[in-house]
Amino acid sequence: MTSNQPEATVGDLGEQGILETILPLLDSRKANLGPGDDAGALSVKSSEVLVSVDTLVENQDFKLVWPSGLEHRAYDIGWKSIAQNVSDINAMGGTSTGAVISLSLPASTSLEWVKDFAQGIAEAINSLGATELTILGGDLGKSTEISVTTTVLGECAHGKILRSGAKPGDSIAVAGRLGDAGAGLEVLEHSRDANTWNRAVRRIAEAQCRPVPPLGSGPRAAEAGAHAMMDISDGLVRDSARLAKSSGVSIDFNRQALQTFATRLTPAAQLTGADPMDWVLHGGEDFGLLATFPAGTEIPEEFTVIGAVTARSGRRSQVSVDGKLVTANSGFDHFN
Repeated sequence: MTSNQPEATVGDLGEQGILETILPLLDSRKANLGPGDDAGALSVKSSEVLVSVDTLVENQDFKLVWPSGLEHRAYDIGWKSIAQNVSDINAMGGTSTGAVISLSLPASTSLEWVKDFAQGIAEAINSLGATELTILGGDLGKSTEISVTTTVLGECAHGKILRSGAKPGDSIAVAGRLGDAGAGLEVLEHSRDANTWNRAVRRIAEAQCRPVPPLGSGPRAAEAGAHAMMDISDGLVRDSARLAKSSGVSIDFNRQALQTFATRLTPAAQLTGADPMDWVLHGGEDFGLLATFPAGTEIPEEFTVIGAVTARSGRRSQVSVDGKLVTANSGFDHFN
């Protein structure tokens, strides 16, 4: 038997009612002072704190219903709000310790949506292995569209690793996915009915909605002696060009090494007609980890060597694949 009562919305409950629904779903026992007071408090072990902030906006970073017909769950939006920020801390060789979240919602948003969102946050923290991360608090407001801004704090046990330390002769390696999220976005935007997707295509679409950054690989790379590191949020070529420019070097990727990642994306390519290597080179939001290691280093086993750092010729840093230059202008850009 179904109830005739209308579904409760955030406008029905008001701010306090929403908070009373969300907060029990978020474990803040590790904080000195969690949500409820004017500010949160967190014990800091090191002398330096890492900070990262990212925003997810409806119809810019996600659609509640994609052209493919797939509904984008609130759970996944909560998950991604954590994943993309802890990835930045991981890329510095650090561990995430605290987070604050600002959530803006239309008054018509259902209470169930908010609960699903909070559950996504909680399960991302546990499933991704961000065991030291606690939710310290945040802000709740009314808006015409859904917007989530998450700020994550972190610390480094072995000193922070920057983009600017790569040296000629280094190996360049990646941990995590390459191209999956870019392929997933194209699948989601494709007009074909999502109900017809096979399991392989659904897995690729999920990589866009629920990314899995390789947490722990950042600190392990730092401990192994990585010279430079960053996460891949805007595409391999675009982000590696940033690393190359910061370090004053050039980078040459090995196509055969990259082909392993492209082959995994064949199901999405068959659906959309795209070249999977384009996703590997230019697809964003995998939040994999790119690092350079000096020759002779025992590279952590979860990393795959995909190329080498070379001295730049002339004044400009360049990115190439098997010696052939590739443009860094493609990849994810909020304004393009």
